[in-house]
This record gives sequence, structure tokens and C-alpha cells, in this order.
Amino acid sequence: MRINAEPKDDYTVLHLRGEFDTYYCPLLQTEIDGLLSAGVSSVVLNMRLVKFINSTALGAIIKASKALRKAGGQLVIARPSTFCRDIIEKVGLDRVVTVFETDEAAGASLVAGTAEPSQAQAASDPIEQDEASVLFTPVDPARIEHFIPAHKRGDGKTANPVHEHKFGSNWRGVGRMSALDSEGLRFTWNGGRTSLTPFEMGQLLALGTELTVKFRLPLLQKGHCEAVVTVDEVEERAEGVKIGASFTEIDDETRNAVQQYSEDMRFLKDELKEATQD
Repeated sequence: MRINAEPKDDYTVLHLRGEFDTYYCPLLQTEIDGLLSAGVSSVVLNMRLVKFINSTALGAIIKASKALRKAGGQLVIARPSTFCRDIIEKVGLDRVVTVFETDEAAGASLVAGTAEPSQAQAASDPIEQDEASVLFTPVDPARIEHFIPAHKRGDGKTANPVHEHKFGSNWRGVGRMSALDSEGLRFTWNGGRTSLTPFEMGQLLALGTELTVKFRLPLLQKGHCEAVVTVDEVEERAEGVKIGASFTEIDDETRNAVQQYSEDMRFLKDELKEATQD
């Protein structure tokens, strides 16, 4: 990532470009420290050209905001890329750092002292759980054959029209992640097109069932992670089931990535809570 400073009369615009991850957090801190030393405490972060940002970098932005506030100034964000805007809104960063559509609007708000997030935003609970999709399938294909009728495994067809084989173990369920850490994950599942009742879903995904899973870490790395998990929690609900599962087979790189993600999100949640209580 590169940072270019554009001084204005009453504030400075920092133009960020590239991928903002853990490696570049000290670079932002160095820029902020330099501005504070020069007597500048009002800063606009232009994030139009930031292609990727992770949770550690979001924490660095909160730290920069707190340092500027302590000096009597403020930090705001302008023109975030589509990726950044989605992440900022998803984790609730916009509840403590105001986002503007243009540099001019951001600067005018700093000068006028009107850049505070709304009370409704500040009062919201910081960071909601990631609701990314979790793709799962039982390791034992016999469970699929037993619980899911053939005509429910492939949009109503018993054979793949392209490859002319039965769907069988190729079936995958799509759940919604509710929690993730280095030990395992939790997700909810509404049964999709299987027509299974919550009780039957619970039988399919009973305690001790091994599943292969694929999931994403949108704040840490691109693409999907894969692992094998064992179900150790099943909760039937009116609309489906909630599943808790522990990792039993996961490569070191993926486990380390999950652990880093979990630690970063915990840190970010604590930082946001502290910021909203100020």
C-alpha cells in the first residue's frame, strides 16, 4: 500500500492505494504521528483505491482516530471503494468514523465540526457476526442417500445432465456462519430445497457427524478455506437448525488464518465498544 499526503488549509487528506493489511498498519501510524507532530489533527482518509482491507487495518484506523481525537481533531473516511464500504458497514466502523462521498464534503465537515456519527449509529451494537455462507456435506455419503431423497439433491433431477451421473455425495448444503474461531465454527441451516423438517435436519447432522466444509474469511484472505469438522452441538429451531462443529482436519495455514481472524475480530470488537462509549 502507498500513502500520499495532500495538505489543505485546516486538514490533510491521506490518499491510500493498494491492499491495506497487517503489514502496512505501521505505515499509517507513521503518517498520523508525523501529522500530529506538525500540528495537524484533522485528517481525511481517501480510500477510493484501496482494493482490500483486513481487520487489523480496521483496528489501525480506530487507533488513528483515537489519537487524533486526543489531540483535539478528528479522522473521517472519504470515497471508500466498494469492497471497503461493504466491510466498514459490516463491522460497524462507520458508527465511530464518519464516511463521506467526497473529499470536499469530508473536509467541510471537519472544518465545521459536524463530522460526528449520528447518535443512532453510535448506540448500535458494534460488530455483528459474519453471515458468510458455509458449504457443507457429510463425509459419509450414505447419510445423504438415507436422509435426502434423490429428487431433492439436484434441483429436482436425479442425474447430472452434463456428466450423466447421480448427484449422490455431490450434494452440498448451504448454511450461514454465526461464529468462527481456531477451534471450530457455528452455522445455521434452513434445509434448502430438501424439504426436511428441523428434526430430520438434526438427524442428518447429528452429534458426531463428520462434515467437509468450505467457508470464507473476507477480512483476512480471499477465496475459500476447507476443513473437516465434527458436529458437537445441534439445536433445532422453528426455521431449521443451528450447528456447532469442531475442526478435526485442517491444514496449518488455514488454522493460523482462522486464529488470526478470530484475534483480530476480538480486538476490533473491543476497540469499537470502547470508541462508542467515549
